[in-house]
Amino acid sequence: MKRNRCFAIIFLFALLMSCGSTNKKSNLKTKEESNFKEWAQTPPMGWNSWDCYGPTVKEHEIKSNANYMAENLKSYGWEYVVVDIRWYVENPKSHGYNQMDPIYVVDEYGRYLPAINRFPSASDSNGFKALADFVHSKGLKFGIHMMRGIPKYAVENKLPIKGADGITADQIYSTENQCKWLKDNYTVVATKPGAQEYYNSIFELYAQWGVDFIKIDDLSAPIYHKDEIELIRKAIDKCGRKIVFSTSPGETPVEAAGHVSGNANMWRMVNDVWDSWWHIEHLMDVSQEWYGYGKNGTWPDCDMIPLGRLSIRGEVGDDRMSKLTREEQYTLMTFFTIFKSPLFFGGDLPSNDAFTLSLLTNTEVLKMHAESSQVRQVYKEKGKLAITSKNENENYSYLALFNTSDDKDLTIEVALEDLELMGEVKSTNLWTGEESGVIRNILTENLSPHSSVLYKLEQRK
Repeated sequence: MKRNRCFAIIFLFALLMSCGSTNKKSNLKTKEESNFKEWAQTPPMGWNSWDCYGPTVKEHEIKSNANYMAENLKSYGWEYVVVDIRWYVENPKSHGYNQMDPIYVVDEYGRYLPAINRFPSASDSNGFKALADFVHSKGLKFGIHMMRGIPKYAVENKLPIKGADGITADQIYSTENQCKWLKDNYTVVATKPGAQEYYNSIFELYAQWGVDFIKIDDLSAPIYHKDEIELIRKAIDKCGRKIVFSTSPGETPVEAAGHVSGNANMWRMVNDVWDSWWHIEHLMDVSQEWYGYGKNGTWPDCDMIPLGRLSIRGEVGDDRMSKLTREEQYTLMTFFTIFKSPLFFGGDLPSNDAFTLSLLTNTEVLKMHAESSQVRQVYKEKGKLAITSKNENENYSYLALFNTSDDKDLTIEVALEDLELMGEVKSTNLWTGEESGVIRNILTENLSPHSSVLYKLEQRK
């Protein structure tokens, strides 16, 4: 009996230790999976070259915008400098893509490299290391764009995949679901041996360069590429560098919200947003399905901010200052910030005028953007839109009101009880800093077409 009891005790002890070990492994896995959300606790803020330079941006233009950001925007929280699409093509063109005779720069493992004629510091196999070092020297972070998939050039030339013994590019690709608007790459088949290794090799290279942000195109629409998103997530986690992962473009299906928020730091809700009112109105419509999904580390993305000087060598229209009126520009910035979208300015920063700069450096608006929570739509009807959020640390509420009609002045009313406020409330216009007085029961605002107002509301004791 004693012997049996002894064996029973030993068995029970072993079982408990096994459970403890399993729990530790489970906790470790959970921690690994959640680490990437720590890299973007507030919505990322930066500049992207697409809106002003399309696929043609050059090194000196990246440096010029980085210098401006360091001098004028860094202290307000702006930090990412992103080289957008096709930095690996020697002969790009604006207002479209050169898909007739592109000259690609690809290494021996089928990985794109920067075109040296556009990025001179990439010579001697430096890649983007020197440019990233320059951006980092300014106290900023460096980002690049990539297309999902593997280069057609690598497939056609059967280039080896680094880290996958004996496997070549032509063994992991498919022509199925190839990007419809840019034919540089083929789809990577996630189940093929070598598929994960290919993405691992890309991010190993990017980590060596010092990349902090990656915008990856053709992931969300017209097909949501779940398998490649997971390959990318695993590759970033393996590379050993904290790289913020942004999917592009939209419209990301809401049905994939759980998956995309479990793998990416930000994801596009819509296609490209340009300086036309209908883009803003469409964005407001689509966003209705995304309230509640923005959380620390994972953010629905409104796209770039099409303000300032656009299309110097861009894709839509000619070189110009944004066509949006001043009221429409306030409306765009108010919506982006109260919604807590990532903020990536699209215009050429050194070309900014004083008004454009003021939209990017309002400390109270940016404080709301960084610190608020519980963002929700109060109502949206017949040209009227009301959005609210809270600053729980300081016990503020925020309220944004919009007149989205094209030709009617509208009176917008919001009952304080709908904002969970009671009694007397002090209101302050965040854009102007003006105190609007004490409100009781109902807040009323008269707005002209396409205009808006943004308030901070403080409960009076």
